Amino acid sequence: MRAERHWQRAREVSELARRQGALVPLDTRILPVPGMEPFVLRELLSSTPRHLRQGGPRPNPFLPWDRPLQVDLLEPAHVLLLNKYPVQEAHLLVITRDWRPQGGWIETCDWQAVAQVGRDTGGLWFFNSGARSGASQPHRHLQLLPRRPGEPSCPLAPLFLEQLETGEPAWSWAYRLSRRSDPLGGSDLEGLYHAHARALELGEPGRDGEPLHPYNLLFDDDWFLTVRRVREHGAGFSVNALGFAGFLLITEGSDRGWLERHGPWALLKDVAAPRS
Repeated sequence: MRAERHWQRAREVSELARRQGALVPLDTRILPVPGMEPFVLRELLSSTPRHLRQGGPRPNPFLPWDRPLQVDLLEPAHVLLLNKYPVQEAHLLVITRDWRPQGGWIETCDWQAVAQVGRDTGGLWFFNSGARSGASQPHRHLQLLPRRPGEPSCPLAPLFLEQLETGEPAWSWAYRLSRRSDPLGGSDLEGLYHAHARALELGEPGRDGEPLHPYNLLFDDDWFLTVRRVREHGAGFSVNALGFAGFLLITEGSDRGWLERHGPWALLKDVAAPRS
């Protein structure tokens, strides 16, 4: 049983940061639209945060990071922060203390930092490799939505587990799905990352300076998923890694009618690379 120390600390920091105005939770509501199951469709009721609206070069919000959002220092080179604009309480970010590009390869030290948190707190981890896969910041960060023991990490988790049992791919886009072997130690993460990158022709860290294509990562204690991407938007929806976990967000530019006619699986197919 995990101690959930980081999750508990995140809740404590969240309360203080909210009172100080450093934490700005987004106001959303779940829309029970027929035909969306098992996807969870939320509508954004708050105004879109400025850093997600602005074009052109963006200031780096992590250099320096906002100290009221700091949950823990992960030695030797990372910090655990609260997401400033969360939909879920205690939405956590593992970031590098020094500059590292979000579009570069995830490095051994990054996986070690993830493992430090994962030994204590489980949940849904995800990563957006750049703007075309839904990243809103250029500074390297992996994200965690904590979950309690036995709680599904995301709406599509049962389908991922079913695929691992049958061994049959279910979708027509380019992805790889593997079973985790060391959920508490995290020693399997880097190997899975490299194996999926090779299989999806994203490149090799030792050979290619950066990944050759945009991609998303998602993983929990049981499975590890990589999806190769071609674009961030589809039908007015901004789709990041959470879309492939079963979470979709309607904003003012989203074409809800298109989604109701074609369904969420068609949206994912539109923004992912086709399976070769």
